[in-house]
Amino acid sequence: MNNSSATADGPDGSELVELTAALKAFAAERHWQPFHTPKNLVMALSVEAAELVEIFQWLTPEQAADVMSDPARGEHVREEVADVLAYLLGFADQLGIDPAQALRDKMVKNAVKYPPGAPGL
Repeated sequence: MNNSSATADGPDGSELVELTAALKAFAAERHWQPFHTPKNLVMALSVEAAELVEIFQWLTPEQAADVMSDPARGEHVREEVADVLAYLLGFADQLGIDPAQALRDKMVKNAVKYPPGAPGL
């Protein structure tokens, strides 16, 4: 996994909190809150995830691994990743889920379920 351009978040998830607050303010300024229900947000999340999948749909594994080398396609991937993250953060916020803590908790469960050296993927 190439994470050379990824930024690390603090252990408390503070950057996710800031992004969630910015998304809430963006929606409030446009009076979108009545539409930002868990049902609507998770449906929008599904659509955006499908748009991300669509970029890779007919690529070979080699082309998919190299997708970011094409500036236009790379920008499209970044935009869809941003859309997925935006809807995921909004959905989690509506349900009172701390996404950083949820991921940490899930990683603990996965470490037990899939110990090092066990057959798997």
